[in-house]
Amino acid sequence: MKSPQQIAIFGEALIDQFPDGHQILGGAPFNVAWHLQAFGQSPSFISRVGRDAVGDSIRQAMVDWGMNVENVQTDADYPSGTVKVTIHQGEPRYDILADQAYDYIDARQLNPGAVYSVLYHGTLALRNATSAQALHELTARLTGNIFVDVNLRAPWWRKDSVNQWLSKADWVKLNQDELMQLAPPHHTMSDAMRSLQALHDLDVLIVTCGSLGARALNRAGEFFEIAPAGQMSVVDTVGAGDAFSAVLLLGMRQGWPLALTMERAQAFASALVGRRGATVQDLGFYQTFIRAWDLQR
Repeated sequence: MKSPQQIAIFGEALIDQFPDGHQILGGAPFNVAWHLQAFGQSPSFISRVGRDAVGDSIRQAMVDWGMNVENVQTDADYPSGTVKVTIHQGEPRYDILADQAYDYIDARQLNPGAVYSVLYHGTLALRNATSAQALHELTARLTGNIFVDVNLRAPWWRKDSVNQWLSKADWVKLNQDELMQLAPPHHTMSDAMRSLQALHDLDVLIVTCGSLGARALNRAGEFFEIAPAGQMSVVDTVGAGDAFSAVLLLGMRQGWPLALTMERAQAFASALVGRRGATVQDLGFYQTFIRAWDLQR
C-alpha cells in the first residue's frame, strides 16, 4: 500500500515543440510532478504514453529524475502527447492534438490499494470519457484533498463539465481570463472570486495574473495578494503556472500558512520564467529554494 501522505498527480505527459526546433518535456500535471520530485515529495504520477519514441523519452527522463513510472500506462493504439508551442507577443499559444495516449488513461490499470493525501489534476486530460472515468474512480475512493488546476484550451473544454469537477475540489487555481469565463458576471475580480468560491464551496481559490502576480481567497473570506519581487528576467512563460501550482501543493504538504505559500510559489515561478520550457533538468536550480525553505530531501 502507498504511503497515505503521497501526492497523486493525474493527467497528461507530452513533449512541447518550440518554433526553433527545441523539444521539451511538458504537460501541466507532468510539470507539477517533476518539480515536486525535485523538492523531495516523490509524487505518484498517473498518466499514459504511447508505445513510441516520445513515450520512451518521457519514461527515461522520469527514471533519470528519480521518479516512479509504475503508474504511467502504455497505449498501443494512440501516440504520446505532443504540443506545438508558438510565442505571440510574449505569451505561449498551444496547438493541442486530439486522441493522444493521455486521453485514454485506463481505470482498470489504477492501483486499487493506493492511498493519497492530495489528488492534483487539470482539465485537459478530462476531455475524453476514458480518462475522465479513471479520474472519477480515483476521486470516489479519495480521503484527502482535491486540487484542480484549470487549463481552458479551446476547443477542448465545456463549461458544464469543468464546473462539475470544480464542485469536487477543495483548492482551485486558474488564471484571470479563466476566472471570467467560469464565474458569474461581475464588475470586479474580487466579486468574481467570491462568487466562484461560494458556487463550488472551495477551501481556497487562487487566481494568477501573469506579471502582476496572484491573488488567493480562503474560506474565511480573506484575500492574499503577491507580486513578483523586482524585475524578472523572462525567457518564456511556458509552465510558470505549473511551477506556481507545484509550490502550492508543497505548501499544503508542509503545512505552510497560505500567505507564505503564495510568496514562495511566486518566487519559484518567477525563477522558472528565466529558463526555456516548463521543466528544468538541473537539481542545482532547486537547491536555493530547498535551503531557503528548510526542506528535507
